[in-house]
Amino acid sequence: MSSGAVYLVGAGPGAPGLLTLRGRECLERAEVVIYDQLANPALLGFAPRTALRIFAGKHGRAERLLEQAEINALLIDHARAGRRVVRLKGGDPMLFGRGAEEACVLAAAGIVFEIVPGVSSALAVPACAGIPVTHRDWVSGVTILTGHEAAPKGGGPVRWDLIASAGNTIVLLMGVVQMAHNLAALRAAGLADDTPAAAIRWGSTPRQTTLVGTVASLADLVATRRLRPPVTVVIGEVVRLRERIAWFEKRPLFGRRILLTRARHQAGRLQAELAALGAEPVEIAAIEIAPPAELAPLRAALESIENYDWIVLTSENGVHRFVEALLECGRDLRDLHRARLAAIGPATARALAAWGLRADLVPEEFVAESLVEAFRSGVALAGQRVLLARAAGARELLPRDLRALGARVDEVHTYVSRIPADAPAEARLAIAGGPLDAVTFTSSSTVNHLLDVLDATDPGAARAWLENARVVCIGPVTAATARERGLRVDAVAETYTIDGLVTALGNLLAPP
Repeated sequence: MSSGAVYLVGAGPGAPGLLTLRGRECLERAEVVIYDQLANPALLGFAPRTALRIFAGKHGRAERLLEQAEINALLIDHARAGRRVVRLKGGDPMLFGRGAEEACVLAAAGIVFEIVPGVSSALAVPACAGIPVTHRDWVSGVTILTGHEAAPKGGGPVRWDLIASAGNTIVLLMGVVQMAHNLAALRAAGLADDTPAAAIRWGSTPRQTTLVGTVASLADLVATRRLRPPVTVVIGEVVRLRERIAWFEKRPLFGRRILLTRARHQAGRLQAELAALGAEPVEIAAIEIAPPAELAPLRAALESIENYDWIVLTSENGVHRFVEALLECGRDLRDLHRARLAAIGPATARALAAWGLRADLVPEEFVAESLVEAFRSGVALAGQRVLLARAAGARELLPRDLRALGARVDEVHTYVSRIPADAPAEARLAIAGGPLDAVTFTSSSTVNHLLDVLDATDPGAARAWLENARVVCIGPVTAATARERGLRVDAVAETYTIDGLVTALGNLLAPP
């Protein structure tokens, strides 16, 4: 029997963090993802790289790429082929999202399916604009309508008279095209002209824009500002509360578009920190970690690991690759009992701690020079055997200066950093997405790789794209590389960590 199934997943209102846990679980196991434009494309990152991604179409007046019948056929065909299919739909799939129609089609075809509710734009978007749809002192109900009627319903036309007189907050989804008509219908049905009303575009995202007026003025405000879909309209006295509790657009980095260049598997924390401050993180994974070209030196060192007095590790990636290689050689952490461990920076020390290992030496500053000074000040290295396990292509300063202190240094490469194969495609998408406010670099490799990708992709457009962006580097070594490559460095983190990088961005970009 086929194991195929379809998951009708609500993508939420736009912010990736508002996807439900069950929705993420489904994406992580998906073999096919069929998604709409209102589903944030960042959510596709939760799906396996091998998953087939199919863009189903556009909203509003734009031409649809796939007709609904074609979408239905894709769902059925892939499920019958035994695949796990995620149908990713903006907001909640059962609220104006044609999810009910698709569920009926699947049921009729005998396809196993699951409905995964999403955070509805009807509730989340007003909340992000500082507008609660209910308030115990003002209003106890909410009426949710589609602002764009597809066809007459079995129950007849919309009863604007009942809606206008109910006293509920009114939320119109997909409300731009027929906004003037809908607001005029409410006014004709008796809703007072001075009733507060708001239009919110791209709610819950860093592109959120909110216009506030009345039912008599809002349509003209939207036309003047040329607000395009997706727009949520909220009507009622609760709109007045925005003046008191608007919070989303007041975050310090709201609307700032910031490029991240860190390895994809390491960018999550930085993305989350910036998103929480209101920024729009844009990712070009300019670096990925791969095994070194020659593994024999690393394996030879691990086979004789008990001969070393010190093991020096310089990065999180280096720690994880070192321990993994140790285990692959048939050794384990007990074989490190004789050696002491030195780590450059707290992130490297935390990576050791994740394996149950404690760093014996962590310099005050998180650069090679500071580690050398720490050895010079407190550790007698003369005659000591030191294993320096780090990335290929790193600076020569560390092995040179440790040897100058009398150490017998064996350098082995635990990994090599390289440009990901999909970096050029990511770069083209990022450039097409609009100008940047800032770009962050977390290592010299991210600087070199990003500029190499941009220069190979479209040199003129790429350099122009970076020209007005503020450049923020995690430390002085990275900053020096950026300057060598012709970039103007605007800020360097005072502490060479992700927290320090976020603080530097905030100091540079946040309003005074």
